Amino acid sequence: MAGSGKIKTLIKRDGQVVPYDRNRIVDAIFKAAASIGGFGFEEAERLAAVVELRTQESYAEQVPTVEDLQDIVESVLMEKGHTKTARAYIIYRHQRTEVREVQRGAVEATDHIPYKHIYEVLRWNIEHGCESIEGINRIIGCGDYPALVSACEDRYANECRAAGRRVLEHGDGVRLIIVAGPSSSGKTTTTIKMEEHLSKQGKKLKAINVDHYFFDLEMHPKDEFGDYDYETPQALDIELINEHLEQLLAGKAVKTPHYDFHTGKRTLNVHEIYLADDEILLMDCLHGLYSDMTRSVPDALKFRLYIETLGQLHNEKDEFMRWTDHRLLRRMIRDSWSRNHDALSTLTHWHYVRKSELQYIIPFIGNVDFLVNSAMPYEFPVLKEKLIHFFPQAIARYKDDLKRQDAYLRAHRVLQFLEPLKSTVTQKCIPQNSLFREFIGGSKYTY
Repeated sequence: MAGSGKIKTLIKRDGQVVPYDRNRIVDAIFKAAASIGGFGFEEAERLAAVVELRTQESYAEQVPTVEDLQDIVESVLMEKGHTKTARAYIIYRHQRTEVREVQRGAVEATDHIPYKHIYEVLRWNIEHGCESIEGINRIIGCGDYPALVSACEDRYANECRAAGRRVLEHGDGVRLIIVAGPSSSGKTTTTIKMEEHLSKQGKKLKAINVDHYFFDLEMHPKDEFGDYDYETPQALDIELINEHLEQLLAGKAVKTPHYDFHTGKRTLNVHEIYLADDEILLMDCLHGLYSDMTRSVPDALKFRLYIETLGQLHNEKDEFMRWTDHRLLRRMIRDSWSRNHDALSTLTHWHYVRKSELQYIIPFIGNVDFLVNSAMPYEFPVLKEKLIHFFPQAIARYKDDLKRQDAYLRAHRVLQFLEPLKSTVTQKCIPQNSLFREFIGGSKYTY
């Protein structure tokens, strides 16, 4: 589709690329309107044409995701005064997803995460009174915010220990532990904490830093704005990664590269690493589940750990914070101080992050050995305090920029979600070994 201006294909939530069909948009809008006694088929067709034109203009140089298209449908319905139909449309899409899962005999939720995990997260939040904005505001008002921080940290630490136990249950055949997950899910801290647990059980671990395998910045793929894309696995030297993995597991020493994010330059043969017979190699990698990333290692030697922010926090409209929006907030902070990127730049590039997740991460979740939830409900007051001022700027700047509609819609959605939240909390109660400090700074760990 690149350069054609016409929508030909879409990327589904499971990573599949499928043909675009306007009739499906017409049908969905019409059924949503009919469910509330609204407009007829002719108006649905007119609105679908507007959605298609907006999508063509916004994604002229790339393949949009189904998520992108649905966001534009909702936005167009709201703009044209069909507020109730917009709400009905969201409900309709959710119901269709449930029907598909029942038909194929699976009970799953967002992004291939089993429903059981989602339910357990929601139940934990309800038990601790932090399943809603109202609940968190109540906790802050009662002075119980430090207790919430402690409870969240304990839950997460227990899951990291459970992951370590699962590795031990796999026996001595595990030679490579892959810690994977989407951007800003907390892979690095989870790796460290699991390593702490395993070391107490006599397991020696050796980490390989995949970030050092980025090609020089000028070799990265570019988007339609001429900006470099870090999110695709093709930005990494996959051939060299596999070569080094094979050599390490064969007992040979290798010298990994060093990548400087501030200069965008890679230097070869810098960090020497050797894997002894009694050591397990650790790989913390955004695309660790992508099959080509570790194709030189037999599956029997791998343990795959997946990290995601499985948040179940809703507002007064019963709309849940999207996991991808939660991770965006984390990354906006971290990029500003650790990778020399301003927060709005992170926002405008986030749709590339999401597209890469759908293509190279989510389709492989079914192969993981253990799942860790890294979402901390206590994060949101701090995230609001640090970032809330960016979103009105983004809304004003990108509202009429058709190529930045993802940034505009996401900024609008996040701002509405965060605005009612109290943000007068102290960060002193957040421990130095917290996963959250991977993003806000002040961690005892070296990243």
